[in-house]
Amino acid sequence: KEYIDGNGPYMGAVCGRCANRIARGRFFLNDSEYTLAVNNGPNHLHGGINGFSRVVWDVIKSSPSMVKMEYLSPDGEEGYPGKVKVSVTYTLTDENELKLEYHAVTDKPTIVNLASHSYFNLGGEGSGSIYDHYLTINGDFFTPTDETNVPTGEIRPVQGTPMDFTSPRKIGQDIDRDDVQIRYGAGYDHNWVLRHRTGTLDHAVTAHDPSSGRVMEVLTTQPGIQLYSANWIDNEKGKGGKKYQRRWAFCLETQHFADAINKPHFPSTILNPRDEYKHICIYKFSTK
Repeated sequence: KEYIDGNGPYMGAVCGRCANRIARGRFFLNDSEYTLAVNNGPNHLHGGINGFSRVVWDVIKSSPSMVKMEYLSPDGEEGYPGKVKVSVTYTLTDENELKLEYHAVTDKPTIVNLASHSYFNLGGEGSGSIYDHYLTINGDFFTPTDETNVPTGEIRPVQGTPMDFTSPRKIGQDIDRDDVQIRYGAGYDHNWVLRHRTGTLDHAVTAHDPSSGRVMEVLTTQPGIQLYSANWIDNEKGKGGKKYQRRWAFCLETQHFADAINKPHFPSTILNPRDEYKHICIYKFSTK
């Protein structure tokens, strides 16, 4: 009920039909213009006002260690073309992994970009700031944004910027640095271009909290990962009913780049009939 009634921060939700932002809520596909709901300043965010995070999915298969959920998105929902059948399978593995497998098909050309919007604090729920967590991101480039947090289209090296997590760096080290990208995001709310080939499951990020010893690794088949440092969280209820404040958690959203439909040089989010959307994301946990 809490998901349906609100969940403004998208805690634990699957975002779609198209996660992240689409500039001005507009795009062209096969010479037709489509207008989407605008729900984040001038832009479309995470599927719109009633995206996949606020609909009821059907459980079609389950066991003590997995659940598969399915949703049929009608043609025209939130302005998107095509009827899309989408499923997400959550599996807890014997290797201390949470594995998410996404699948989607459509009956007419559309765009699909699914992402998990889980928040993490390796110190435990409600344990305070994530400034002392270390991150390593396997990406040498990021996609800078404009003042509305939509990518400009540039693909910029991380070297010499607050986005350089190519070696372990505390999240808090540069989160308030006097940098235009940090100002636009009010912290981190940016996409990294991962080194691996799209479609190949590979390591993307390592997060480590020295105080607890917990480590989380993220593996994905997607070309990008969005780091969000919970810059707009304000006294939100999370796991165990604990309240979360600003920057008390972080998200690592494996996905295609934001606004890819309006940036032809970005990896495509177009899904055509007879094609399949497939996406794997793994959160693997350990200690050191």
